[in-house]
Amino acid sequence: MNIFAEEKKYKTLKNDLILRAAKGEQVERTPVWLMRQAGRILPEYRAVRAKLSGFKELVETPELAGEVTLQPVDILGVDAAIIFSDILVIPEAMGLPYEMIKGKGPWFENRIRSEADFKKVHKADVGSDLKYVTDAISLTKKELNGRVPLIGFAGAPWTIFAYMIEGSGSKTFSEARKMLYTNPKLSHQLLQLITDSTIEYLKAQIVAGADMIQLFDSWAGILPSNQYKEFSLNYINQICDAINEVPKTVFAKGAWFALQDMVDLNCNTIGLDWNMSPEKGRELFGDKKTLQGNLDPCLLYADEETIVTETKNMLNRFGSQRHIANLGHGVYPDTDPEKVKVFIKTVKEHQY
Repeated sequence: MNIFAEEKKYKTLKNDLILRAAKGEQVERTPVWLMRQAGRILPEYRAVRAKLSGFKELVETPELAGEVTLQPVDILGVDAAIIFSDILVIPEAMGLPYEMIKGKGPWFENRIRSEADFKKVHKADVGSDLKYVTDAISLTKKELNGRVPLIGFAGAPWTIFAYMIEGSGSKTFSEARKMLYTNPKLSHQLLQLITDSTIEYLKAQIVAGADMIQLFDSWAGILPSNQYKEFSLNYINQICDAINEVPKTVFAKGAWFALQDMVDLNCNTIGLDWNMSPEKGRELFGDKKTLQGNLDPCLLYADEETIVTETKNMLNRFGSQRHIANLGHGVYPDTDPEKVKVFIKTVKEHQY
């Protein structure tokens, strides 16, 4: 997309705050959205989900995925929608299907533990195997009618690799980490295949209508710094360099040790988790990057007065420009939506 087409695309949006903030342009107020905003905190989401066989049916039905994507825009008043999907659609499209087990999370019947296992997976055919995601984006984009931007996303290669090796969620991901030490060659081969698939996937999301993309490196914090550079940041760099059509955000949870290495990453925004101070973020990135975050998700369990006070404190510490207000991780599923509304209203009305 050339710069003139990009500018025209943004001008069709009634609210482009988040895009301007990401690009370092002047904004009238700080934009706000929440990771996992389309989900279990909303009764309206639970009503849709109750009619279905499970989580995957919702992800794979474009009309329903679009419906729950729109709910936070309509109900909470956020400044961006993020398409309802899952990071694990990529390994499934590569030939490694998963199930979502109630109360336990993702489960892979098969996993990658050897060269023979690796030969059974392939580069994702985005046009066919992930068409339900791009269809959901197209439908949602149409229904949004320019009200707010639509965010597309994918899991960062290391996080996807961790699930493909481990076969499920884990506190340590010791099998995935073991692979990095015992078979680095195979590890790099699989990470490259994930990376190539992810680049095509994100580009397809952008063609379908995504105005912005985010990479989630959910398990960044379990690696030592030298391995994070080699087995994660190396591949995030490839993705960021390949995607130039829309603003890009990288959120690497727990990777405080790698933030210095992200200063020159070819992205617009760096997400900070709640353990990172805004001051340290500004010290590291200066005016090179917009920062996103980073209210503690647990703060939304507090009384409204505390939420207002701490939200204002966070906003003042980040400053009025080059900041996208968010939580330091996804909103927890038992959070009261009314508390979320307090957070959003506080951000929108804040005077610096």
